[in-house]
Amino acid sequence: MANLEDGEPQTLAEALTSNDKAKWKEALESELDSLARNNTWVLDPLPLHRTAVGCRWIIKSKDDGRFKARLVAKGFSQKSGVDYEETFAPVAKFTTIRLLLSLSCESDWEVQGMDVKTAFLNSQLEETVYMEIPEGVSVPTGSASADCRQTIVCRLLKSIYG
Repeated sequence: MANLEDGEPQTLAEALTSNDKAKWKEALESELDSLARNNTWVLDPLPLHRTAVGCRWIIKSKDDGRFKARLVAKGFSQKSGVDYEETFAPVAKFTTIRLLLSLSCESDWEVQGMDVKTAFLNSQLEETVYMEIPEGVSVPTGSASADCRQTIVCRLLKSIYG
């Protein structure tokens, strides 16, 4: 059921059956393209005694008319010491940004802004994390293992949102 407040679909299935399905499909393909270009994961059989974290699509239409799809992992299901050792997200403090802007005004520096669309996806993972195959992603038949009963999952090579 679509969100009544802002008219946005809440699931990928809703988005792909809405009036804007072509725009949502384009947003989905753009995100999958970014993930593929960054070599975010490889398909592997899930080892015994390991579980794969889930994932879901977050879909939003922006104020400027763009349609965005973002794949996020359900990281809350990870276990400390098994799926991760520590968490760290480098972000700038607001006071640091204010200081740099003050220095740039004082020193007559030129300031430029930029947006790195997939900045978070550039960090290598040290831990081995397995994630379920996202909705809308098909698994090539050639990637099946000799034991057909093994579940094929995404072994994350780089960080993913969530």
